[in-house]
Amino acid sequence: MTNSNQELARERLARIKAAINLQEPDRVPLRGIGGDLVPAYAGISQQDFWFDYDKAREALVKFNRDFPSDWATGFSGVSVVPLIFALADYPDIAFVGAMRSGAMHAIIGDKVTRYPGMEIDENASPQFVGGTFMESDEYDRLIEDPTGFMSEVILPRMCENLQTTKRAMATLVRMGMEAEKMRAFGRDLNGELEDLGFPSIPTILVMAPLDIIGDGLRDIKNVIIDIRRYPEKVKKACEALVEPILKVGLSQKGDGNKLAFIPLHLNEYLSPKLYKEFYWPYLKEIILGLLKEGIKSLVFFEGRHDAHLETILELPAGWGIAQFDKTDVRLAKKVLKGHTCIMGGIPISLIISGTPEKIDAYVKELLEEMKPGGGYILTANVSIAPKDTPIENMHALIKAVEKYG
Repeated sequence: MTNSNQELARERLARIKAAINLQEPDRVPLRGIGGDLVPAYAGISQQDFWFDYDKAREALVKFNRDFPSDWATGFSGVSVVPLIFALADYPDIAFVGAMRSGAMHAIIGDKVTRYPGMEIDENASPQFVGGTFMESDEYDRLIEDPTGFMSEVILPRMCENLQTTKRAMATLVRMGMEAEKMRAFGRDLNGELEDLGFPSIPTILVMAPLDIIGDGLRDIKNVIIDIRRYPEKVKKACEALVEPILKVGLSQKGDGNKLAFIPLHLNEYLSPKLYKEFYWPYLKEIILGLLKEGIKSLVFFEGRHDAHLETILELPAGWGIAQFDKTDVRLAKKVLKGHTCIMGGIPISLIISGTPEKIDAYVKELLEEMKPGGGYILTANVSIAPKDTPIENMHALIKAVEKYG
């Protein structure tokens, strides 16, 4: 890394840290937008990207070099939720369950995700399809032993290659071998990006308890029904999941992780009353538990979160980052200014179907409102750009942030 690139990485990291700490940096930081555009821009298939680490690394390096942001675009597949937390009692290997790639999907044979070249076309995006793998009369088993229930009952139902002890033993060994390949891939990728002047921002994947039940065990429709039929059991299950979630998050603290990514799914489906009763208390407990250990959170409030904005004020100022999807970041700033770093603001539809002139005008107007006072990171409301996203629009976004940020 040249001295100039070292300085560039420091400048970019300083911008991001200033925003997270509710300060006003020299320029509003930009988080990269990637998704399907990354392999398409490199001229490779989705299958190549998700199964060939060398091709994925080359594609990401090329993409970040040509579309530079303060926070680089990375590699992130779709998760098999119970697998992330089933290993919570083994902190030295808990990270394995959170590793996501086409190869890992093929090794475990899960029924909840689909990867290009296997269940879907080689140029399709990885998909999460979910399913129901826990019955309504099994809440007591989940409450009594969350990690044991997920590893011994749920995963064999969910993953073909974990159904028998003999096959599971071979699968777990293969998972460990693949995890080492993925860690090497991550180290090499981060090293190349750092050489180009991008700071390393390692992130832990964490989830809200009710989302684990909805995404990984019961599916969304059933868990909404369960809230009405078995409210106390759902609450006890959420409380029982807090400890293993924190264990998984804190198990990766030693690797330099200072940020936990928490994507929310059920928040938009719940009324304010149900959100405050079944969702927020347990999510709040996790955010505070991580913060106590020096780990801030990046919570992606998917869908429209307007009705629940004020609950965020129950967290201490500077707790982390709130990224918004359908909620207007201007509205969020009115509620959270001086308390929470806000991220988002650019409709992905504008990047896909707008023009460079429209993007320039939109960013100028947005930053006039969001820049004063700091505590803001600009990115798309959804950071997945389709493969046919106009290249000139990507460049227009970067130039607009440099001009007005």
